[in-house]
This record gives sequence, C-alpha cells and structure tokens, in this order.
Amino acid sequence: MNTLLSAAAAAGPLAAGWAVHLGWLRRRLESARRDPLTGLWTRDAFTRRAVKLLRDPQAVVVLADVDHFKHVNDRHGHAAGDALLTATAARLAHYTGTSGVAGRLGGDEFAAVVIDRHGTAADMLAVLGGVLARPAEGIDPTVHTTVSLGWARAADFPGEDLSGLLRRADEAMYAAKRARAGIRRAGLGSLFATLTGRRSGRRGTSAGVAA
Repeated sequence: MNTLLSAAAAAGPLAAGWAVHLGWLRRRLESARRDPLTGLWTRDAFTRRAVKLLRDPQAVVVLADVDHFKHVNDRHGHAAGDALLTATAARLAHYTGTSGVAGRLGGDEFAAVVIDRHGTAADMLAVLGGVLARPAEGIDPTVHTTVSLGWARAADFPGEDLSGLLRRADEAMYAAKRARAGIRRAGLGSLFATLTGRRSGRRGTSAGVAA
C-alpha cells in the first residue's frame, strides 16, 4: 500500500505538468486558427465549422466586402485600414453570435454562416449593414465607408456545398456593390451580376480587395 501511495504521489506532479502542457498546446492551436489582425477564424478554420452548420437547412451564408478599402489605405494609411478591418470583424462576429461562425477569407473580405431559426435574416442583415457603416475608431469620422453584403439561404439551393453557396453570395454581393444597394440576396441579384459582368478572377471562396 505504501508503495502504491508513493507511486501515486510521484505521478501527481507529472500528470499536472502534462495537463498544463496540453492546455498550452490547445491554446497555441486555437491561436493558429485565428486571423492575427481581426481575431476571426482563418479560411480553413472557418470552412471546417461552416460545413457542419450547413447541415441545417435553415443555414444562411453571408459574404461581406468593404467598399473602397484600397482608397482608405492609400489616403489614410494602413493603420486606418487595419482599424476598419478590425471594427468590421468585431461587428460581424457580434451579429453571428455563438451559434454561427464568422471568418476572414482574406484582404477585406469576410464570411459568416448563421442559423436563421425565425426567418428574419433579411431584417437582421439590414440592421447589420447599418452597423457596419458606422465610423470605426482610429479613422477620421468624416470618412464614410460602407460594407456590401451578399447572402444565400441554403434551402434555396438544395445540393449546393459551401463553395457553391459562397459563390452565390459573392454574386449577390457584387450586384449590391454595383447597384450601391448595400445588401442583396442570392437569386435576386444574380441576374444583375450576370448582365454587368463579374469582377475579373472573383470566386466565392477567394479573397479580394474592393475597388
């Protein structure tokens, strides 16, 4: 019995050390999956979580792109551009909540997947559009910057995977940007996008900087 007690006592600090080490590894892995500027999930981490959410037919895919972001960077500096991206990310993450997922696909392009239990996605996104247009700290308040949103309801496109739904949302977002409408739903803005021509090289899952 004494031998067993001694062995257990000796193993205690070792087990505690491993627990601390595993916690440290977990935090490092979590950090690696986060965008260092905005804190949102990176593309790969977002994709893994978004695919799971899309098993729910009430899922809605949202794509957001900052309007005239290059102009902000060029005229007001990269610090102002970073402040704008950080504010956009925080506001999108707040809208998404803990039941959805938001990520930065790259540059000034963001994506989110939310579960629309009550069929109010259009109203909520209209509110979000207004929130995203508010001045961000670190930027001259006279600079009026907006964010174009495109969204696609998974139930409207049976059989579409995440890539396909992002492409639909991208087309709607581009139509909203060209029409200066702010927000477009996939299926309503796609004809406009087709007639006016899409930006060269854009795809639903690719990063891009708005003109």
